[in-house]
Amino acid sequence: MGRYRAPAPVSSPYITAEGAGRLRDELDHLWRRKRPKVTAALAAAAAEGDRSENAEYIYRKKQLGEIDRRIRYLRKRLEVLKVVQDRPADPARIFFGARVRLEDEEGAEKNYRIVGADELDPARNHISIDSPMAKALLGKSAGDEVFVDLPGGRAGFYILDISYDVAPDR
Repeated sequence: MGRYRAPAPVSSPYITAEGAGRLRDELDHLWRRKRPKVTAALAAAAAEGDRSENAEYIYRKKQLGEIDRRIRYLRKRLEVLKVVQDRPADPARIFFGARVRLEDEEGAEKNYRIVGADELDPARNHISIDSPMAKALLGKSAGDEVFVDLPGGRAGFYILDISYDVAPDR
């Protein structure tokens, strides 16, 4: 048996302006601040002599590889991303960038913002446009009821409110 794994599905190329800014800031931080420090530490460790048993050298070389891998990913990803800044023509319906307030079957309210896959952040209630929840919500209006297949089973939600303002995330 081989170790073949099918490639991950390609995520949507959309991102909010804030998300694109965060990715550019991360790239800048890695390239201008973190990489030079690790490179200097690697050079110092290499100057100590025998590299085969030098734990500091091995660690810094691995750390530099991880930084370079992330830099390559960010550069390639930023080239293909499409920044969505404009509000949709029909702001009464759910599209990319919408902030949605839902009520579940037990009456509990949930707030989500539909963002790109690179901005996914459950702590801030940001869900990917590629997620089952976002796919079920797209195109719907306030007052509609949606059903979503979640890992725990099928769940129903009532859409209470939709907005596209740049409110602070909770």
